[in-house]
Amino acid sequence: MHNFSFVAKIFLVTKKHLFSLTSRLKLCGIIILGIIALPVAEEKKNSTNLVAKSPRVPSIGIKIPEDIYRSLRKESDTLRQKINQLNVQHSKNSALLNLIPDIQVFHKAIDWGLRHQNFYKENEFKIAKKLLEEANTRATQLANGKSPWTRKSGLVVRGYISKIDNSIQPYGLVIPKSYTTDPWRKRRLDIWLHGRDNKLSELKFIHQRQTDFGQFTPIDTIVLHPYGRFCNAFKFAGEMDVIEALENVIKNYPVDKDLLSIRGFSMGGAGCWHLAVHHASNWIAAAPGAGFAESQEYLGLSNKELPPKYERTLWGLYDATLYAGNLFNTSTIAYSGEYDKQIQAAKIMEKFLAAEGLPLQHIIGTKTGHKYHRASKAEIDESINNIVTKGRKPIPSEVRLTTRTLRYNLQSWVQVDGIQEHWMPARVEAGLIGDKHIEISTINISRIILSMPSGTCPLKPNFNPTVIIDGQKLSGERVKADRSWKSRFIKTFGRWRAVRNFEFIGLAKRPKLQGPIDDAFMDSFLMVKPTGKAINKDIDSWIAAQLDQAILDWEMQFRGKPRVVKDIDLSAQEIKDNNLILWGDYKSNSIIAKIINRIPIKWNRDLIEIGQSEAPSKIHIPILIYPNPLNQKRYIVLNSGFTFSRFGHMSNATQTPKLPDWALAQILKPYNAGNPECISAAGFFNEQWQPKLTQ
Repeated sequence: MHNFSFVAKIFLVTKKHLFSLTSRLKLCGIIILGIIALPVAEEKKNSTNLVAKSPRVPSIGIKIPEDIYRSLRKESDTLRQKINQLNVQHSKNSALLNLIPDIQVFHKAIDWGLRHQNFYKENEFKIAKKLLEEANTRATQLANGKSPWTRKSGLVVRGYISKIDNSIQPYGLVIPKSYTTDPWRKRRLDIWLHGRDNKLSELKFIHQRQTDFGQFTPIDTIVLHPYGRFCNAFKFAGEMDVIEALENVIKNYPVDKDLLSIRGFSMGGAGCWHLAVHHASNWIAAAPGAGFAESQEYLGLSNKELPPKYERTLWGLYDATLYAGNLFNTSTIAYSGEYDKQIQAAKIMEKFLAAEGLPLQHIIGTKTGHKYHRASKAEIDESINNIVTKGRKPIPSEVRLTTRTLRYNLQSWVQVDGIQEHWMPARVEAGLIGDKHIEISTINISRIILSMPSGTCPLKPNFNPTVIIDGQKLSGERVKADRSWKSRFIKTFGRWRAVRNFEFIGLAKRPKLQGPIDDAFMDSFLMVKPTGKAINKDIDSWIAAQLDQAILDWEMQFRGKPRVVKDIDLSAQEIKDNNLILWGDYKSNSIIAKIINRIPIKWNRDLIEIGQSEAPSKIHIPILIYPNPLNQKRYIVLNSGFTFSRFGHMSNATQTPKLPDWALAQILKPYNAGNPECISAAGFFNEQWQPKLTQ
């Protein structure tokens, strides 16, 4: 999972504690061990020194011979023309139009490999030729209204268009032989999450998915291999890639949603722990192997080496240990090699699950390092197969939900829509009592929705069940004749009451509108570029440098091209459909000027104030996330891309949010959001989106 560059490995060995305060301060303004990100020919060079340097991810590959480059570029451009023709030809046929990404993934693999020099071995030039042949074959077939690859068994590569940035993302499938003779029957689906590989270009990933069946191929089972947008432990946009790829498979194949399981190893094991606990009710079984489950202990950080308090608070977003209770209704089998250092992940999860009264089945490969032991692998497979055979209960009689953020607010028929205080432990335990009662206990919860879809509600039909919440007896909505049911409850002044709909007086944090800054990049977003001049040249220079770097970082580390629009060209439809990443100040960006008096910030030529914090505006810029005053169903973000970009080459456990809801950043130093020296102040907004009194 730690496939760092050689020099980066030396850095980690010689600096045992990756996040020591001294090391972190050096990240701002000093190049780590002299490593710099080397630009390739077609990348925009950043001529300033306002961005803290870090090794490029993915790294630059081998030199591409000129004749090979020209040949691949010519064939790639020809393929692009064919794809454009297909878009025109099938513009009115959505069924065929939706198959074009199955061709575009091959074009992207070649095109990005050339533009970013993502070829690492000479044999990859031949692989590129084969991918072009496959793409051209599919293009010809689709031009004739045919798509035979959608009906074949074995290894299949497909793609989809992501709602986040309209990028083309690939995924691999293992389709069972039975599908060709019985294509309508719903089947079990397993997800497999790959390990870390800092050279895992789209080309390499697609080639693997055309030649390697993977670790587990259960009989009569569809296996989904997500790309995960490269190497981020399937978090952030990588998490959304798993979700979007799964949705795309369900649209195209008969999948039994009650028979979904998830597995992974190494980085994929970390991703499995993450997705298992945060989306536990999706899976009938989870089988993480190795990996990591939290940050502090895995990285070996002592109390003297910890990052700022707000960053430690944000570990509550992804630390699987804090969400262990969600596995109450999900069968979980962990695997570790006896001699593998990453056995730490299963052991710490074992500890936190025990605190929930949930003993973990932990299979350990005897005298084995960082790989599967053959006998252990067979044991895992047999156990998962037995679990799947029993099937999943769509409405379990008991539900346990634990979270620290409304980003992860759902388990089975229990949904939390309000937390009294974000980043503090929030919990719901709910149980069905016969067919007329539900009993619920809560901690740090202010809004709950209980929902059971058609045909699933075990409560008495045409009856108002009694719902007891924290000892209060309330009446739920009537169970409908189609055996569906939904009731809403809100807590105010310490008392619960049933309501028909949630009404918010003013702003309130709610699901997918709760921060922190990185949350804006898990849904459709636009970068909004300023066209005016800032209050001084230093701000203009800083904004230009950070915007260019944010675009490049997203392209390299999340494998998509951010959509960029000028502030003066932003349309009403774009405001409606997207989170807006606004760059500039109230002078240079007309959208910021339009909303500046409607966000909790005071900003003039002399001073920036957020809550109790202030800084001189000549050498600072505000960074924040906030509900868009022009469309309160979406975010605005000021002056930030995803915040862990300078840590992309390091351990995946360092790829956590580096800034909370707001910050005041210095503009005269090489900027790195993860370096406290670059941040003069930072903090969270409260549940009403106002700065907290203490930071």
